[in-house]
Amino acid sequence: MKVIISGGGTGGHIFPAISIANALRDAEKYTPDIIFVGAEGRMEMERVPEAGYPIFGLPVMGFDRKHIFKNIKVLWNLYKSMKQARAIINDFHPDIVIGVGGYASGPTLKEAQKLGIPTLIQEQNSYAGVTNKMLAPKADAICVAYEGMERFFPADKIVMTGNPVRSSILSSTLTKEEAKKELGFDPSRPLVVAVGGSLGARTINDALKESYGKIVESGASLLWQTGKLYAKECMDAVGHVDNMIVTQFVSRMELAYRAADLMISRAGASTISEVQLVGMPTILIPSPNVAEDHQRKNAEALVEKDAAVMILDADCREKLAETVVSLLRDEERRSQLASNVKKMALPDAAGKIVAKIYELLGQKQ
Repeated sequence: MKVIISGGGTGGHIFPAISIANALRDAEKYTPDIIFVGAEGRMEMERVPEAGYPIFGLPVMGFDRKHIFKNIKVLWNLYKSMKQARAIINDFHPDIVIGVGGYASGPTLKEAQKLGIPTLIQEQNSYAGVTNKMLAPKADAICVAYEGMERFFPADKIVMTGNPVRSSILSSTLTKEEAKKELGFDPSRPLVVAVGGSLGARTINDALKESYGKIVESGASLLWQTGKLYAKECMDAVGHVDNMIVTQFVSRMELAYRAADLMISRAGASTISEVQLVGMPTILIPSPNVAEDHQRKNAEALVEKDAAVMILDADCREKLAETVVSLLRDEERRSQLASNVKKMALPDAAGKIVAKIYELLGQKQ
């Protein structure tokens, strides 16, 4: 079996893509030949080879809505990307092409559809992206993680699978107290874990610079992941504080999930799927800097089921400390949030997507 997986741009697209590839590789039915197609200069061009898969880059880029004339180059690169995508497909002869969203998935899946090759879309968010909506009419299956996606896609093609997550997230067998010790925290204190993605979240970092004292003084510990862009300024701003660790990146998120009593996070699809699977009470602060405001819609899908607390980005500095301390003092409320978010989990998403791939290939044969 030969498979092309295309898309990327953010970890929210890349982690599910790699999880699907790993699930295909680990399945006993086939030993697949898998290649990726990404966008030049984007995160997938590093992360995919690190995971052990070859990747080809296309010059495709997003449209510039503020500077219309700059889109002449965008259109030229789109034309080149369509040609390159067709050349990759003709050379590789895939049995199926999988799109996970992001710039590169558009040209790659469009060319595969023109050639009559089965295509499968994996949509992570509760509000579908432009590329996936465009590709949906000719896709053979659309794997989703939220109810109500027939608003965007043909209902007969939708498969509810959930979002694939990093397998390591569920791998820790330590108790909460053991995980806290492993991370360097006092196991008798509740632990708040704040994450803003690999690059970081400016709003979350600014709010924590003002409120970390109140959180620690309430009797909690704080693991604060600043992200790459903000690490130095955050560390310089707070210096050394007992019961707090400030770090650019949390390399062992499985430990952090195991140890945490409360989480603060953006509302990306991958993070939401992870907190659902581990049953983590979470304060979600949706990023306003994403297409179609989809992070807010992701968060609202949880809030409607009383499965998370949402603070809007504009209110974060004012409300974060108060909300954290209130939840730390209310164990029953945290327990209710954890129970409700766990009910929304869709486990083994990658396995379900692989089963759908086999089904499509069986139909093709």
